[in-house]
Amino acid sequence: MTAANPTIVPVVLSGGSGSRLWPASRLAQPKQLLPLVDERSMMLATLDRTAALDTAASPIIVTNEDHADAIIREMVASGHSDALLILEPVGRNTAPAVAVAAHEAMAQDDPLLLILPADHTITDESTFRDAVGFAADAATAGYLVTFGITPSSPETGYGYIRIGSEITSAVNRVTEFREKPDLETATRYLESGGYLWNSGMFLIRASTYIEELEAHAPDIAACSAAAHAGATMEGNKLHLHTESFTKCRSDSIDYAVMEQTSMAAVVPTDPGWSDIGSWASLWDIADKDAKGNVLLGDVISVGTSNSYVRASDRLVATVGVEDMIVVDTSDAVLIAHREGAQNVKIIVDRLKKENRPEVVSDGSERRPWGRFTTIDSGQGYRVLHLWLDPGTRTSTRQHQHRSQNYLVVDGVAHITTGGTRRLLQPRESVYIPPGEIHRLENPGDDILEVIEVDVGSDVGEDDIRRFMDANGRTEGRG
Repeated sequence: MTAANPTIVPVVLSGGSGSRLWPASRLAQPKQLLPLVDERSMMLATLDRTAALDTAASPIIVTNEDHADAIIREMVASGHSDALLILEPVGRNTAPAVAVAAHEAMAQDDPLLLILPADHTITDESTFRDAVGFAADAATAGYLVTFGITPSSPETGYGYIRIGSEITSAVNRVTEFREKPDLETATRYLESGGYLWNSGMFLIRASTYIEELEAHAPDIAACSAAAHAGATMEGNKLHLHTESFTKCRSDSIDYAVMEQTSMAAVVPTDPGWSDIGSWASLWDIADKDAKGNVLLGDVISVGTSNSYVRASDRLVATVGVEDMIVVDTSDAVLIAHREGAQNVKIIVDRLKKENRPEVVSDGSERRPWGRFTTIDSGQGYRVLHLWLDPGTRTSTRQHQHRSQNYLVVDGVAHITTGGTRRLLQPRESVYIPPGEIHRLENPGDDILEVIEVDVGSDVGEDDIRRFMDANGRTEGRG
């Protein structure tokens, strides 16, 4: 690594739940794992963006155990299988998360860390790469660099950065960080020309971050160092030491370090950035029709304007509405005024308080081979819809108390029953009696869809005896 061409390790932070984007975003499948802006998930778009940097090394993703399998599947399918996952036992905000990533990066070298939330969008990636280049020079010189977005409106949902004296023609010192303002204050910031939106993206040398954290938040520095020192590696997953990391105080980079250090710097930039924090922000950045509508899926609108309507798998019709958010999923429908989109979190908080399943998932359950959802169930029967990812297979298993029928809906399946392997085309099915050892496999390059019908005295997930499983599972849970 040279000062002129420093190695950059992308650190993607993927710990949020995206509650303001309910009902699409759930605890089991948060917004960063969803294709909300284009056909890619927001996580994949972030990884693609970092791969385009000239000196980028393999990325580090900081996330939690619950999302690890889904992220790994996506990385493998999209060519990012070199990424390392650091798994947090509990969420402790961004300051400890970046600290453990810095310790891991320093085990090999002392690179620059490009710290990116997994749920941001950037439309002008050339401008973004230029900004990273400007920041790299300052970070190499010892500055802790953030990226400030040139404001286009008096936004009250973002924090602000006050620009200080010039370091270079493209980098300035930070005079102060300001909290999310009211509309009058935000308007004054915009008119002054001396403030930028705080993007939450940073470029910092790993050792510099640790030094500043030790100086300004020594308790977080100590417990995060202990959590990394006691971590265990499993494939490309680093499991942090639970007790040490749990002791960490929850705090952000901004509060713990950036607002305390004398070396904070900012690169003013305008790369088409958006923090996708609500349905209203998705409406803001999307292409709209002549009436200002964003209509996604099977939607019919009459007399509708300036609205965001998203249909998942059925027809949604709107008549005579304006400035509305309508989001339909398999188990829930959200209807909200665009100006109140931030308050969706109140709904999620109520669902949590009432222990409602809709806060966790839409009825789908993830497995190492893909996912399934229950279509119907009752006494002695259950009907499932399975989606198997390309190249995956279920465990070799046996059910004692139920028979099964597999019907291929889309794709080609390999089914092994009683020691015989056969190919199933769409609209073909196979019957598996109780006690017969079997396995379902997707040999193709596309997702395999299968309907499974279980009939018997026990159709639950516990009636599974496994004989072979590539993911190390034994009894129960698909």
